[in-house]
Amino acid sequence: MIRYPNGKAYNPAKHPNSPSRAKVEPVYSNRGMTLEEDLNETNEYYLAQGIAVIHKKPTPIQIVNVDYPKRSAAVIKEAYFKQASTTDYNGVYNGKYIDFEAKETKNKTSFPLRNFHEHQIQHMHQIVKQNGISFVILMFTSLEEIYLFEAPSLFPYWQDMKKDGRKSIPKADIEKKGHLIELGYHPRIDYIKTIDKLYF
Repeated sequence: MIRYPNGKAYNPAKHPNSPSRAKVEPVYSNRGMTLEEDLNETNEYYLAQGIAVIHKKPTPIQIVNVDYPKRSAAVIKEAYFKQASTTDYNGVYNGKYIDFEAKETKNKTSFPLRNFHEHQIQHMHQIVKQNGISFVILMFTSLEEIYLFEAPSLFPYWQDMKKDGRKSIPKADIEKKGHLIELGYHPRIDYIKTIDKLYF
């Protein structure tokens, strides 16, 4: 059992596999990859090709209870996140600091803001203030659509929600203000191509 700093149990989100991918995109087949796995594979490609150095951030965990069923094996029974995480990925591309979060939803018409946390929004504000590049990768899993949505575009929706406004971003707004990323093979989710268009 892993717990957050406030003691609440951590239950990792289950990433649905999409059986329809083989029909929609037969070239790529039904690989059953999650958004995180696809992004990790993309970042490995960028690193190998000397394009960018971007990694998933490790989350520090404090272990409090370990069971030793064998001398050669240890089983973690209880652990806590030492601190609240910021965003999922960071690194450097073309001399600019890159920092972003990756989120998924099964919704087809909007993206729930509850998927984000206050400390993540504050972190992205700080990145933008320092002229870094901050954004979110939003995936509509049932539609197999992925968008790059810049942090400054996200902030007004978050502020509106805090004032008892809408608790989600309409998909139509994401289509208008965001940037659709086509699934590829190598790299799988080529978000750097979008970064090039927006910042360079």
